[in-house]
Amino acid sequence: MASLGILLVAAAASLFMAWAIGAGSSGSTPFAPAVGANAISVMRAGFIVGILGLAGAVFQGANVTEAVGQELIRGVTLSPVAAVVALTTAAILVAVGVFAGYPIATAFTVTGAVVGVGLALGGDPAWAKYRQIAALWVATPFLGGGIAYGTARLLRNEGIPERVAVPALAGVVGAILANVQFVFLGPAGEQDSVVTAVGGAVDAPLLAVRAGVSLAFAAVAALALWVDIRSNGERGQRHFLLVLGGLVAFSAGGSQVGLAIGPLVPLLDPFGLPIVAVLLGGGIGLLVGSWTGAPRMIKALSQDYSSLGPRRSIAALIPSFAIAQTAVFFGIPVSFNEIIVSAIVGSGYAAGNSAVSKEKMLKTVAAWVGSLVLALGVSYGAFAAVDAVL
Repeated sequence: MASLGILLVAAAASLFMAWAIGAGSSGSTPFAPAVGANAISVMRAGFIVGILGLAGAVFQGANVTEAVGQELIRGVTLSPVAAVVALTTAAILVAVGVFAGYPIATAFTVTGAVVGVGLALGGDPAWAKYRQIAALWVATPFLGGGIAYGTARLLRNEGIPERVAVPALAGVVGAILANVQFVFLGPAGEQDSVVTAVGGAVDAPLLAVRAGVSLAFAAVAALALWVDIRSNGERGQRHFLLVLGGLVAFSAGGSQVGLAIGPLVPLLDPFGLPIVAVLLGGGIGLLVGSWTGAPRMIKALSQDYSSLGPRRSIAALIPSFAIAQTAVFFGIPVSFNEIIVSAIVGSGYAAGNSAVSKEKMLKTVAAWVGSLVLALGVSYGAFAAVDAVL
């Protein structure tokens, strides 16, 4: 009975964390560029991103969830008390960021909190996983910002008509989508992409199948947008921007739900709870957070970081989608705030430095680093104190 009670407390802390993530990271970042480009209203963006985040959590959330729950510390398994302390510490820090108007990096906060309680339990650092995580965290601003900058410059190039450049970018997104993994395409407990599903059904080399299916998806996406832009260029750009926002919102659910429910994974075995049910619960928490708390952060990101138009918004969302899916594939906890803010800044610089608030960016980076260190220290101390009392 005591174990069940602690599990319920841990579940409540996990739902609080899911709400905080939905209100801040996964709920605000995907459609912020679209709102900044006046392609969708703030309230409608919060509503749609909640639904898509729930879908992403259920269909793509397993990889990051297992990584957060089982791969951040070695030699020990998180106890129910440790899970409660880690989730509560991280959720409070993220919630403070939401209400203060600054995008705390959720992945930094949760990772720091889980590592902190794990070390307090006597566990060993998982250095190999830390190197993998650090590599993506450090590379994200350069990759996301650099690709966004290059894409925005391409779209501003008067020598390349938009009716050609924008559909070509849609083709790139289509090729990526063909290789995205979903749980409903794979066998029980696994995920597969359209490419691998087709490869298993036809007698042909996988490389040839991958190239063929990717090119087919790229061609369909490019052709569809070309027809739309040919009919009405401005409307076609808005449609593309909204599709990109939807894909990023779906990816956010697949990545961010693991930050909320990952620490619960070690607690599920004695109760025989399926991971899908837990993913659904976490996804619902994200949805509620998106509907109730995301509009404030959407406004902050869309208006405070950069003056965005449709072209720069498209440039920001394409690398955001690609990086998010890379993180989901490898099971790496990643901050959507870091991804989208870096991409927004990169696309903003394509229009000149004046489009970006440097002071805001410096404060944001400080908040990211501080959240990691603070979460680790607070969770370590809190668990040590609770363990001494118990």
